[in-house]
Amino acid sequence: MQLNLKKPICFFDLETTGINISKDRVVEIAILKVHPNGKEESHRWVVNPTVPIPPEVSAIHGIWDKDVVDKPTFAEIAKDVNSIIKDSDLGGFNSNRFDIPLLAEEMLRADLDFDMKNRLSVDVQTIYHKMEQRNLSAAYKFYCDKDLTDAHTAEADTLATYEVLKAQVEKYEDLENDTKFLAEFSSRRKFADFAGFITFNKEGEECFSFGKHKGRLVTQILEKEPGYFGWLLNADFPLYTKKVLTAIKLRQFNNKLD
Repeated sequence: MQLNLKKPICFFDLETTGINISKDRVVEIAILKVHPNGKEESHRWVVNPTVPIPPEVSAIHGIWDKDVVDKPTFAEIAKDVNSIIKDSDLGGFNSNRFDIPLLAEEMLRADLDFDMKNRLSVDVQTIYHKMEQRNLSAAYKFYCDKDLTDAHTAEADTLATYEVLKAQVEKYEDLENDTKFLAEFSSRRKFADFAGFITFNKEGEECFSFGKHKGRLVTQILEKEPGYFGWLLNADFPLYTKKVLTAIKLRQFNNKLD
């Protein structure tokens, strides 16, 4: 079957130095861009993360320090990656909670703006967990009756993710062959930032989801405790979270001028 797409969708997968969105770096990125007419194009880069890759992580994805010595940094490929995905929705396996947030961090470090305002995200893992409760290798076997022999290589995981999504849409009558529907179905709690530090309440207002101000409006805290904003910007939070906080602060300031 062919996905019913309104615009291109880029399925992508990252192999990284670890799972800390703020600190860890990309060592491999693979993108499978699928166009509304069914045309597919593949792209892959092995990346020098500019920091050591922990041996226990290399043992999982098979990329070692010696493999990245002569490879480009993410900053050097960022414009190429952006040119591929800028007109597209995004798809992945656990992408809403990991791959998209980490990609955003790398883009911002490379001085390229990144947000999801004009694109949708389809998280195949969320669909899978809602329907079957397993991982990518099991999903590939369950939906496609194939063994994922190259698991934890970005290219194999990306292709498997795309094939699993098509099989999911074909298998479940409740799933519409529509990117917007799939994005909404695969989303979890709504957050203003990728990492989940700022959430929305029922009225659509931004609230902190952590710490002593959990559940309180961001605008109220920034008004009552101006020093808290400075602490947040200097603390170890993801760059995208800081970008969202700065936008709220500027919006608050502009509202006062109106």
